[in-house]
Amino acid sequence: MRCIDALIMKSQDNVATVIRDIEVGDTVLATLGNETFTIQAKEKIPFGFKIALRSIQKGELIIKYGEVIGKANIIINAGTLVHVHNLDGIRGRGDVEKRRIIS
Repeated sequence: MRCIDALIMKSQDNVATVIRDIEVGDTVLATLGNETFTIQAKEKIPFGFKIALRSIQKGELIIKYGEVIGKANIIINAGTLVHVHNLDGIRGRGDVEKRRIIS
C-alpha cells in the first residue's frame, strides 16, 4: 500500500497540506477519513505547504482545516501550490480596514 502524501482535514477543504516534498508531475495521494483522493502536481510543493485539490476561482475563499484562511487573488489550478503569491489573507487586515475608512 502506498503512503499518503497530503492531509485533508474537513470535507469542505479545497486545499490539502503535503507531508513530503512534491515534485512536478507527482501523483499526490490525499486522504479524508476513509476516502482517498489523487491530485496531479503541476509544480513543486515543499513539505508543509498547501496544494489545491481542485480549481479555485479568483475571489473564492480558501478553506483549510474547515476554516477560511484567505481568498484567491488569481485562478488557482488543481495541483498547484497555494501560498502568499496567490492567496490574500482576510483576517486581521488592518491595511484593508484603513482603506475602507479613508474611502
